[in-house]
Amino acid sequence: MAKKTTPKLKKSYESFAKPEYYRNRELSWLQFNERVLHEARDEKNPLFERLKFLSITASNLDEFYMVRVASLKDQVHSGYTRPDLAGLTPRDQLRAISLSAHEMVSMQYETCTQQLLPALRSVGFHIYEQHEKLSAAQAAYIDAWFDDNIYPVLTPMAHDSSRPFPLIRNKALNIGALIRRKNEKNHKKFLFATVQVPSVLPRYVEIPREGGEEHALVLIDEVIERNLTRLFTGYDIICAHPYRIMRNAELGIDEEEAADLLQEIRKQLKKRQRGEVIRLEAEEGMHPDLLKILRKEFGVRDEDTFSIPGPIDLTFFMKLYGEYDLPAYKWPPFVPADVPDIPEDKNIFSCIRKKDIFLHHPYMDFTPVVRLVQDAATDPRVLAIKQMLYRVSGNSPIISALAKAAENGKQVTVLVELKARFDEENNIAWAEKLEKAGCHVIYGLLGLKTHSKITLIVRREEDGIRRYVHLGTGNYNDSTAKQYTDCGLFTCNERICEDASAVFNMISGYSEPDHWNELVVAPVWMRNWFLRMIRAEEKQARQGNPARIIAKMNSLCDREIIAALYKASAAGVRIDLIVRGICCLKVGIPGISETITVRSIVGNFLEHARIFYFYNGGMERIYMGSADWMPRNLDKRVELVFPLENEACKKEVLFILETQLQDTEKASILQADGSYRRPAPNGSTPRNCQMEFCRHYAMKAAALRPDEDDRMFIPREAPVDKQMAHR
Repeated sequence: MAKKTTPKLKKSYESFAKPEYYRNRELSWLQFNERVLHEARDEKNPLFERLKFLSITASNLDEFYMVRVASLKDQVHSGYTRPDLAGLTPRDQLRAISLSAHEMVSMQYETCTQQLLPALRSVGFHIYEQHEKLSAAQAAYIDAWFDDNIYPVLTPMAHDSSRPFPLIRNKALNIGALIRRKNEKNHKKFLFATVQVPSVLPRYVEIPREGGEEHALVLIDEVIERNLTRLFTGYDIICAHPYRIMRNAELGIDEEEAADLLQEIRKQLKKRQRGEVIRLEAEEGMHPDLLKILRKEFGVRDEDTFSIPGPIDLTFFMKLYGEYDLPAYKWPPFVPADVPDIPEDKNIFSCIRKKDIFLHHPYMDFTPVVRLVQDAATDPRVLAIKQMLYRVSGNSPIISALAKAAENGKQVTVLVELKARFDEENNIAWAEKLEKAGCHVIYGLLGLKTHSKITLIVRREEDGIRRYVHLGTGNYNDSTAKQYTDCGLFTCNERICEDASAVFNMISGYSEPDHWNELVVAPVWMRNWFLRMIRAEEKQARQGNPARIIAKMNSLCDREIIAALYKASAAGVRIDLIVRGICCLKVGIPGISETITVRSIVGNFLEHARIFYFYNGGMERIYMGSADWMPRNLDKRVELVFPLENEACKKEVLFILETQLQDTEKASILQADGSYRRPAPNGSTPRNCQMEFCRHYAMKAAALRPDEDDRMFIPREAPVDKQMAHR
């Protein structure tokens, strides 16, 4: 597939190109992480759910620095000074990011130390942050635990004239120390030493309880710090403090020059541990001499040094959440509803032949998606299976089914995207397993990431060859399908199936069709298609007709799309955007964006679906797919957007959109000043769209029988308005 370069803004949009009309994408992302942090601070959430949200904000910030901040630093180093759509140069952005990130870290640790840790203690769950506060019995216990479990694993590393500064691994927790020989107490020069906290051991140790404690834990770095003298006999420990670094995690792959993409990615992954240090976390109160050594060796400036007033690396709270079964402090376990259109005792292909089947995960079970591939692997009528994989689970049943299909003699073609960030090693392993089983494996396309979610099954039936397709908005990952909200479609619509075959032929060979029946494909066709759809609504509004756009996505930062939305809004189109994360569009600009609303929903499940609704003069058109409105999705990735033709499926998606637009508990509304606020109480019953979907699909699964094709259960409190454009 030919790679499409990012276009220049068309002349018709130039009046909407002023930098003051746009928000910087990095600062917008930091706002999103603040909304996640709000969930950790919200006392209406169960205590352990709040710990989980705090952990997510820490993990998010780590990745943000390793990827986005690292990329901006690369631009500064190369002398790149071109401003972004908001008028900020890379150096301007780094300064603004540093200010916002330091404020966020302060809020994270205020949430941790002032709210969550005291709340844990109040319910008998004590995490000791300082080993000095342990009782004598507890101290004796961890000393013995250190001898038996930690000491044999540790490797103290010194730095002096004969030993170079050790390699400090990305994201690894370490303890830095200044030491001095015992017989040189008057010597003013200290030696530097460091110890990596073993990642193969748990981050915390459960210790004997005191008083009314139900559980008592101490962090492993505190255990090591307490016993540091065991590692440096003959030396005095002047000070010891934990620290952690983030490195540039971007892979510098020259695909044009790489003879073997798999080997090139393997080589670049090794370099990740030696990338430029772009962030240093050091314990608050660290000895100034120790901090000076770390900053000098890592080349870190003030703005990228974070003084941490609590446990470094809060991601351990996620492990804590998963390890302790404390139902009183968590949301009740969620069980996805069965898909009534695909009973377990029915052939899945016969179910799809009856009609298109819509799926909404995690509210509806992901099992039918896995079952499609598993049944195809053993069905003697199936001739071929073709699938694109971006991210899969650690023990993927889909990978196993594809391998089994190949072993059963079926033609299996799998695109495994090796460039899926932070999943490169997993995907290399899966690719090699599939190749060994006899699958034809494609490692992605030159210069493009393949982000599409599509499966094609070719089956011989009584009336000839028939194709079956699954299309989705999320990855073929049975694990994240329990946590991410995504949509999918099973169909044997011949026009869509014909397009699906064309997509795989284009990926595996050199065939590039002149047109498509139903699918919209990036990077060559999708941008202009979206612009045409937006302009069509603008035209309707200028003619005095009802016009409406609803778009749900993860991120919105494409300047041309935003300018088209501004132009449509100026013409009177009502535009409602549901954007979970980055949003570079501004609302409330007089004459520009007064008819646009933006809301972000952050709840117990990660909003991940992409849905696009256009009123289209009353002939409503609904599309779903893998693409956000971002330059990378429209210009640098292979993406698919697909239509919903079945009226029952369309009705269900309208219900999803309307319910999310009426959410008052988990939605935050973008304001004209750039801030986000929860909807003001209006006296009505609070609405949580995710909880409503849980009830809706559970009731629907119970109410529908497989033969009741035309029935659709909608809760009375959330009716679907067919005249959405008039709202």
